[in-house]
Amino acid sequence: MHEPGHEHHSQTIEFPRETEGLPEACKTELVELADGDEFEFEIIPVKKRIGDATVRMLTYNGSVPGPTLKVQQGATITIHVTNHGDLDATVHWHGLRLENRYDGTHETQAPIPVGKTFTYEVSVPDPGAFWYHPHIREDYGQEMGLYGNILATPSEPDYWPPANRELLLTLDDVLIEDGRIAPFSASETTHVAMGRFGNVMLISGEPDLSLEAQRGEVVRVYFTNTANTRVFNVALPGAQLKLVGADAGHCEHEQRVEEVLLAPSERAVVDVLFGEAGEIELEHRTPERIYRLASITVADETPERSFADDFAQLRTSRDMTELREQIQRFLKAPPDKTLSFIAEMDMGVPEGVDVIYVCPMHPEVASEEPGSCPKCGMKLLAQAAEETTYVCPMHPDVTSDKPDRCPTCGMKLISASLAAAGGEHGHHHDHHDRGEHEGDGQHHDEPKGDGEDHEGHGHHDHRHEPEHDHDMAQGIEWEDDMVEVNRMTTPSNMRWKLVDRDTGAENAQIDWTFRVGDQVKLRLVNEMDSDHPMPHPFHVHGAGRFLILARDGVVEPNLVWKDTVLVRTGETVDILLDVTNPGRWMAHCHIAEHHESGMMFSFNVTPAAGPPNAS
Repeated sequence: MHEPGHEHHSQTIEFPRETEGLPEACKTELVELADGDEFEFEIIPVKKRIGDATVRMLTYNGSVPGPTLKVQQGATITIHVTNHGDLDATVHWHGLRLENRYDGTHETQAPIPVGKTFTYEVSVPDPGAFWYHPHIREDYGQEMGLYGNILATPSEPDYWPPANRELLLTLDDVLIEDGRIAPFSASETTHVAMGRFGNVMLISGEPDLSLEAQRGEVVRVYFTNTANTRVFNVALPGAQLKLVGADAGHCEHEQRVEEVLLAPSERAVVDVLFGEAGEIELEHRTPERIYRLASITVADETPERSFADDFAQLRTSRDMTELREQIQRFLKAPPDKTLSFIAEMDMGVPEGVDVIYVCPMHPEVASEEPGSCPKCGMKLLAQAAEETTYVCPMHPDVTSDKPDRCPTCGMKLISASLAAAGGEHGHHHDHHDRGEHEGDGQHHDEPKGDGEDHEGHGHHDHRHEPEHDHDMAQGIEWEDDMVEVNRMTTPSNMRWKLVDRDTGAENAQIDWTFRVGDQVKLRLVNEMDSDHPMPHPFHVHGAGRFLILARDGVVEPNLVWKDTVLVRTGETVDILLDVTNPGRWMAHCHIAEHHESGMMFSFNVTPAAGPPNAS
C-alpha cells in the first residue's frame, strides 16, 4: 500500500510558497443542502493574513476552513471537486459511512489530476460533526488549509438537548518561519517522528478569533481537531460546559466537564452556558502552559428564550444504554484482532570515531552503549563522542558542556552534531521552551496555575518553563521536544508500524476480511518497547463505526460512537467495530506524518452472505 510522496530524492524540490497574484482568502461559507442537492468544490491556492505574515495556503472554495455543509441525517448529496492545487488530490469524507468508491483514498478512486474534476456521492447516515480533507500528502494539504466540516442534523427532533444556536470550530496549528509557512518537500514527508507541530494556533482558520454571546445563552459548539499532530485540551473558564456528544453521535450520559481533550481528527459536541456578562477566553491547556485560542464577549443581554434549565439536566440516551446491555458479552471476551503500535528509528552511526548515545528529548541522558531513555523510553541516538558540546539552535554562539538553556532566549540547548545536521533547514522556534510564537503576534502562553491574568494579544512571554516530564504528561506529547531531530526524520530513517500480533504482518501486509454484520473486538496496544513511544489517534474509515470498550482493562463509563480513538503512550484500548459497509477500507494513525510514512493498512468487508468472520 503506497501513496505518492514517499520516494526519496537527493535534491529537495519544495512545494510553492509564493503569494504574488493569488486571491485573498474569503470567509467560510455555510451551505445548507437537501437530499439530492449538488455543490461545487474547487481546490485553489490563496493568500491569507496570519498575524504579521501573509502566507500561501490551499483551500476548498477559497476559505480556511472550506465551506461548512449542513445536511439532514439520511441525505445523500453530490459534490463535484475540481483540482487547481499543487498535486493530485482526493477528498476523504472523514467519519461518514458512505459507499466505498467515494471514500476518497488512492485505493478507492483514481486521484484527481490538476485541472480535472471528480464527482462524489456523499451519504450522511449518522448525526454529528464530520469533516473532509485530502488523503494524498495529507501532511501537506491539511497544514496548508485543506479541511472543512459537515454538520449532519439529526432526524430525531430531541436527539440533542435544546440550545439557542450552534457553532462549529476547527482547532489547528501551523508552522510559520520567516513570514511564510515552513517549507514542504514535494518528494518526501518530513517531521515523521513527532509529526509537524505548528507555532501559531488557528481557530476556524483565524489566529485571533473573536466571538460574541449573550448572558444566559446556551450555544452548542462542535469542535474538530484538524491539526497534523497536536492534541488539544479545550477549556472555557467563565462558562459552564456540558459534553453531549463526540465523533458520530450523542453520549450515553451527558456530563459536566471542565475541559475536553481532542486528538487529531476527533470531534466533541459541547453545550456551553454563558452565565455572566464579560470577557472570557477559550483556552488550550497542557500540563505546563495555557494557550489562548479565542476571545468571547458575553453581552449583558438575554436571549428571547433561555435554556438554562434544560442545560442543568444531564440526560441519558436510551439507544446507548441499550447498546451497553448488548455489548456486555464482549467486555471479557478475547480480542478478535490485536494491533501493536511500534516505531523503528535508524538515524545512522558516525563512522571512524568513538560514539556516545544520547536521547534527543533529554540530552542529559547519555550512554556508552545503545539503549533507551529511562525518562521517555525513546531510543538513544548515536553521535560522535567528542561532540559533547551543546549549542542553542537560535543563538549558535551560546555553547555549554551541559544541556542547559540559552540565557538569551531560554531555549533548550541541543548537541552540536544535531544542530549542525538540522541547520540547513533553517530555524524552528520551539515555543515549548521559549514561551513564544514565531511570526504570529497573536498568542501568548502562561505556566499553568500562576495566578496571573492573561495579558493582551501580541505579548510574548519569555518566562522559562520546567523541563517536560514525559512520565507526568498524561501519555501525550503536547509539544515537539526534539525539534531538529524531528525535522530530519523521513520514511527512510523512521518507520511507524501497525503490527498484527497474531501473524506478525506489518502495515500494508495486514490482511483482514470481515463481513457486514460482524462485531469485531480490536485490541490496540501502544508498545513502550519501541524506538519512540508516543500517543497515536487510530482512525477507521467508513466500514463502520466503533465503541470504546475499555482502556487498560477499565470499562469505558460513557459510550459514544467513534471513528477515531487516542491510544496514549503505553496504553491498551479495546474497541468494538460494528461492520456495516462492504468494500475495501483503510485504518491508520491520524498523525498526518505517521500515515504518510506508512502507518496504515486496508481490510476487506464482504456482503453479509460472504465468508465467516476474521479469515
